[in-house]
Amino acid sequence: MLRLIACFLYMGGYLVCSIPKLSRIKKLPADLQLEQKNLLIHETPKNWSKTFLALAGAEVNVKGSHYIPDGPVLFASNHEGDFDIPVLISSIDKPFGFISKVEVKKVPILSSWMEAIQCVFIDRKNREKAAGSILSGVELLKNRHSLVIFPEGTRSKGGPIGLFKAGGFRLAKDSGVPIVPISIEGTADVFEKNGRLIKPAKITVTICRPIYSHEYKDKELIELAGFVRDIIIDSRKVKRIAS
Repeated sequence: MLRLIACFLYMGGYLVCSIPKLSRIKKLPADLQLEQKNLLIHETPKNWSKTFLALAGAEVNVKGSHYIPDGPVLFASNHEGDFDIPVLISSIDKPFGFISKVEVKKVPILSSWMEAIQCVFIDRKNREKAAGSILSGVELLKNRHSLVIFPEGTRSKGGPIGLFKAGGFRLAKDSGVPIVPISIEGTADVFEKNGRLIKPAKITVTICRPIYSHEYKDKELIELAGFVRDIIIDSRKVKRIAS
C-alpha cells in the first residue's frame, strides 16, 4: 500500500511541479533543430518515468537497443500493463509519442505533456475521426517523429499476447518507416497481478530487429500485424531457451 501511495503522490506532484517546464517548452523557438527540441521535451517525461519505476521497485532490463535505427520508426509493442508506458519512456533513448485513446485528453497537465511529445489521440467510437488521427500520425512519421502503438488494443494483464489489430500498421505502410517490434514482460507483476497494489518486480524489454519497408510493403495489414506479433512471441522463446 505504501508503494502505491508513494507512486501516485509522486505522479501527481511531479505533474504539478512540471507546469513551469511545460510553459517553457511551449515557447521554444520554431527554428530550433528538431532533434535538439525533441531531447529537451522528452527530458522531463524520461526523468519522471525513471523515478516512478524506482519508487515502484521495478527492475528493468533492456535488450537489443542497438537494433533501433536512426530516423523515425514505428515501435509496435505488446501491452501487458499500465506500467508499459513509463517502462518504454525510460528504456528507449529515441524520443517518441504514443497512439493513445482520446479519453486521456481529459486529464489535466498529463494531456498537455502528451501533446508536447507529439502523441496522437484516437477516438475509437468515431471511425471518421479515427481515420483523421491515423493521417496525422502518418504526417508525424514523415516529419521524423517516432511513434509507439500497442496493437493488442488493451492490456493482457500478464496473460498470453492477444491478437494484434491491423489498423495501427497503416501508420508504417503509408509513411514507409521501419517497424521495430518490442516485447515487454513483467509489468503486470508490478501492478495488475497484485490486487491493484504495487509490488517490486523484474521487467524485461526486448527490442527486436527492425522491419524495413521493403520487407513489409507487399503484406496486407492483417498479415503484417500477425507477422509482427509472431516476432515478439518468438523473441520470448529465444530468451527462455537462452536462460
